Amino acid sequence: MDFRIRSIDFTAAGREIVREREVAADEVLVGRNAGCAIHLPDLAVEQQHVRITPKPGGGLKLDAVASLGFTIDGRNTQSASIDPAKGAELGVGSYLLEFSREDDGRVAITVRQRADDEGEGKDRLRGFSLGGALPGKRAMSWIALTAILLLFLAVPVVSHLTRVEVEPDIEGEGAVLMDASWSTGDLSSVHHGLEDNCEACHTEPFVAVRDETCLTCHEGIADHAADTRMALGMPAPQGADALLWDIAHAFNKPGPGACTDCHTEHEGAGRMEPTAQQFCADCHDTLDSRLTDTQLGNAADFGELHPEFKVAVLPRKGAVETVRTSLSANPRDWNGLRFPHDLHLDPESGVTQMARRLGEQAGYGDMLECSSCHTPTADGVRFLPVNMEENCEACHSLVYDRVGTTFRTLSHGNIDQIEADLMAADRSPRRPITTGRRRPGEFAEGGLYYGNFSSVAPAVLRSNALEPDGLCGECHYPGDTAGGVLSVAPVTQTARFMMHGWFDHDAHTQEDCATCHAADTSSDASDLLLPNLSSCRDCHEGENSLTAEVPSGCAMCHSYHPREGAAAAPPRIAGNLSLRERN
Repeated sequence: MDFRIRSIDFTAAGREIVREREVAADEVLVGRNAGCAIHLPDLAVEQQHVRITPKPGGGLKLDAVASLGFTIDGRNTQSASIDPAKGAELGVGSYLLEFSREDDGRVAITVRQRADDEGEGKDRLRGFSLGGALPGKRAMSWIALTAILLLFLAVPVVSHLTRVEVEPDIEGEGAVLMDASWSTGDLSSVHHGLEDNCEACHTEPFVAVRDETCLTCHEGIADHAADTRMALGMPAPQGADALLWDIAHAFNKPGPGACTDCHTEHEGAGRMEPTAQQFCADCHDTLDSRLTDTQLGNAADFGELHPEFKVAVLPRKGAVETVRTSLSANPRDWNGLRFPHDLHLDPESGVTQMARRLGEQAGYGDMLECSSCHTPTADGVRFLPVNMEENCEACHSLVYDRVGTTFRTLSHGNIDQIEADLMAADRSPRRPITTGRRRPGEFAEGGLYYGNFSSVAPAVLRSNALEPDGLCGECHYPGDTAGGVLSVAPVTQTARFMMHGWFDHDAHTQEDCATCHAADTSSDASDLLLPNLSSCRDCHEGENSLTAEVPSGCAMCHSYHPREGAAAAPPRIAGNLSLRERN
């Protein structure tokens, strides 16, 4: 059947716009779905609301497709039959569809929106509406403006000015009324206790938070550098930046270099976001041009401009104070030990055979691994010092005697006790630990490593033990031997080489140790097996890098405020460590 669908719209000036199109179909769908032949963009209209189909004799059948019905000439119904020649009006949502028969025989469907009732009926009903009982729009606007100014401006300001002055307290309750309406967002988790106590930080109306207010609670925080050095190292604002700072100062904003320049609040709940890389680069990318005596290299982006790492090492035997040296100079760290990493990690060495014999029950596999000797700290950040009794003695036994089923062990690290134990050992003849065959070389009776020490003389021990192949000298260097006293060089196991940067091993557990530490090629314990800048750049580049696996800003490894001890991690990471320790 042929239909002529005529849509009538109106411009803002009231001019009528008529659009027509021809549709030849066995049925016409009316609905909100764009695929319907008659599309009505009204939420009161269902996706497919009415189906129009022809009837014999030229009539039309109208059926509701879904649960909502429609109106025909003002009557609600779910189904109806009409004669287009006589005309009819279909009501769906806010639309009216008028049916008629054109001169050429086509059925015309004229679609228009219902007109608002502006006649006398509406005027008569207005007295019964809420609008008839209220003041006019202009009066209501002034009333609303007055209420807003009173509740959200006058009340907070007056209560702030008349409140009792108290020291800021994160556990205290706020004394200013209606101040929450001025909040621009949630506080971070560390300041969440101040959500209802705005005056703890905003001590004066319309004045930005000052540094002295922050220091009321954070009094133990360390300065980034001395004030005089900071003033020299910070570039002076130029051009537009200088103008912006002049405007900011006119509105009581502190800075540059104020606490709020880095620590921005009201940015949402959760952790406070770390400081952007650019804040650090503003000073450090050209620092040497202002601080000509600085020992710090220029830094602006970890992937593009960053000095080689400097490490704190003991450069030689007898040194007691560490010296910071660039890794580019291949420094060595004197720790007082003879230890070949390559021998212990060689899959074909005797050490590997020992590990296999000890087996899983002793905590070993087919060969030694880094984790066989190096145990991470509880927080996973660093590693505990290697301990002779726990990490070495399984292979390097200090057993010197056996009484029944009990083995007697030398006291590692106590030279006087070792000599006393050996001198007091039972002198009565004992049968050798191995019988029926003779042990070769130094393991034979009278040799250095023979299990029966009944004939050991302390003088011999003092002269031979610290030889490179001696009982102690295999791992230790001789100490001060003046006066014939047996001693070894002090052993130093450095827990942290990079004093001004932070590294968390727990965040790198997906990597093998050998990825960063070339231990399998080190034959000397003084080799500094630390990754250099280039190695870290394999994964890390500046925070704006589009190619790095881990875009990294300055705050990932550095803290603006110098910290000591376990708290030396940047605060953002230190918070994670505390949470991890609690769990």
